[in-house]
Amino acid sequence: MAFSFKAFHIEDYGCGMPVSTDGVLLGAWAPLTGAKRVLDIGAGSGLLSLMAAQRSEAEILAVELDSSAAHASRANFKASPWASRLALYQGSIQAYCDEHALADSALFDHILCNPPYFETGPRSDDPKRAIARHTEHLNFDELCVAIKQLLKPQGQASLILPVQSLDRFACAAIKAGLRLAARVSVSSTPQKPSNRELLLLEHAKEGEAVAAPKAHSSLYIREADGRYSEAMAQLTRDFYLKL
Repeated sequence: MAFSFKAFHIEDYGCGMPVSTDGVLLGAWAPLTGAKRVLDIGAGSGLLSLMAAQRSEAEILAVELDSSAAHASRANFKASPWASRLALYQGSIQAYCDEHALADSALFDHILCNPPYFETGPRSDDPKRAIARHTEHLNFDELCVAIKQLLKPQGQASLILPVQSLDRFACAAIKAGLRLAARVSVSSTPQKPSNRELLLLEHAKEGEAVAAPKAHSSLYIREADGRYSEAMAQLTRDFYLKL
């Protein structure tokens, strides 16, 4: 399915995870100020990489395991205004970590990820969608270890997860030596409970006690009448055509 934004176009045919509100939220929210190198783990069709390219002057590396999604990313990158700053590694993030285990040049100022999050439960009949949504090929422990290895000392990582996955992910992050620097609880309307969490991670200091994030705020996507909330509109107006 094709999706046009103000400054770029996405073709996501064959991708397990199509363009979604979750992805747009994460790509618009992630604090990229000053980032020179950005990593997109599980790039899919390249949405987060393209949003990061629009929002920054960074060099961006997308890592994607699935061959169809990697092909879509390459095509979307080539068609964008930022092709010279976008690159793709086709393979798993675990393989990338193994290949660059001791290379300082492989470190990143910011890491973006809209990760697989279902650890159990029924799998989609579409194998590509199953890979994108289930943790079989990238569980939370492996993801947090990769972030820890590839993040610069003062770097940060931005992710989005369902509320139900937050506790399990937080345990994996702490185990890997990461701390939660900020958290935004996202709900569809002001009347409904939050169902997504935007998370900002950074390296934990040695001996630092586990604590609540420095900043915890909330965001709802739409008003009761269906209009985007002002906060959502401010976040995404550089991207969505109708804002």
